[in-house]
Amino acid sequence: MISVLVVTDSGRHEPLPPVDPSVEVLHAGGLEEALEKLGRNRRIDAVLLLAGRHNASIAAAIQEDNPAPPPIFSVEPDTPRGTRGLPPGSAADCVNRLILEIS
Repeated sequence: MISVLVVTDSGRHEPLPPVDPSVEVLHAGGLEEALEKLGRNRRIDAVLLLAGRHNASIAAAIQEDNPAPPPIFSVEPDTPRGTRGLPPGSAADCVNRLILEIS
């Protein structure tokens, strides 16, 4: 089972069509909820930042809170330091590309 945390800016998230049954997609609305979910669930395999202008501050806070966080991905061209870039696309496309990257 692969667990991916998708972080948006305010809890709004694009409904994702079913992905591979071996993939669990968790959602967080903003920095505080992302840190809470990462703190409670150490089995998260990757983080996908879809919070726009907040991506950099969320990535920095995750890295500060956890010196060995799971891989953090964001959509190019806005790829904050310490994150991996993914080509632009829908949330579902980004999750699928992320899964290919970490598999």
